[in-house]
Amino acid sequence: MTRHPAAPVTLPVPDAKGIYTYPDDLVRAHQQWTDALAERHRAHDDRIVELRAPHSRHPYYIEMRRPSGRPVLVIEPHHDDFALSASGAFLAHPRPLTVVTVFTRSTSVHPVLEGTYSSRAAVSALRDREGAAALNPFSAVRIPLGHKDADPPYRPFSRERLERITEELREVAAAHPGAELLAPAAVTRHPDHLLVHEAAVRLGCRWFWEDLAFWSTYALASCDQHLFRTRPGRPALRPSTVEITDVILDKVTVLRMHGSQMYPERKAYRPIRHAWTTAADLLDSTGTYAERFYRTESP
Repeated sequence: MTRHPAAPVTLPVPDAKGIYTYPDDLVRAHQQWTDALAERHRAHDDRIVELRAPHSRHPYYIEMRRPSGRPVLVIEPHHDDFALSASGAFLAHPRPLTVVTVFTRSTSVHPVLEGTYSSRAAVSALRDREGAAALNPFSAVRIPLGHKDADPPYRPFSRERLERITEELREVAAAHPGAELLAPAAVTRHPDHLLVHEAAVRLGCRWFWEDLAFWSTYALASCDQHLFRTRPGRPALRPSTVEITDVILDKVTVLRMHGSQMYPERKAYRPIRHAWTTAADLLDSTGTYAERFYRTESP
């Protein structure tokens, strides 16, 4: 017989001081949260599942979401983009997800692990496992397209490649009638993000996430922000924020999955610091963390 605790354990979430000045406060809060969920798991609460970080194999625990409502077809450039930028909103408001990952062949791994994952196949397999683990709590269906990601120094993508990937995505979208499309807003100048954004717009996508949550060069570069706002042909977008304060520690768990090879571990918390910054734009709310999305002004 399944036993459930009387009520979920609620733990304090680090404030601005914990996020910006003392990163260990977030590490400590997340560990306490993990320990509390582990106790529920040991008490046979079947809502709690164990996740293991693909590289480190370290165990974490999270409550499985129960999706409802209109399905969403997520189009992400790489295995980590949805987890970094939009996972909090879907932890807070679960919907049925199908996640299409366009660029799934990569050599991008943390420098200290280049000897461990020394081939494109090995890196791609690790990134695939990380993507699967990060999406597990959402009960998401995953569709990899198998393209090779861009190598630095970055150059503009070719129109031929855009046409080919757009057609592949069009076939996937046709197989999911009625699903709402969600894609990156391409705030960054990364060519893979720019390509996926343009392909999604061609497919009629009107809902986008702010894809600058990780790299400080993306999140802080005023030139990236200016180019995003003034990019020729960009559809008029209006920003909106989704509060994710109540699920922020679960989002940390998701980030531990997608970035299981991140070193040091606290580097994986950059999206949480960005979520605290984004929450400053929340209206009529005392929320501490938020994610930013964009929608077109009109259908």
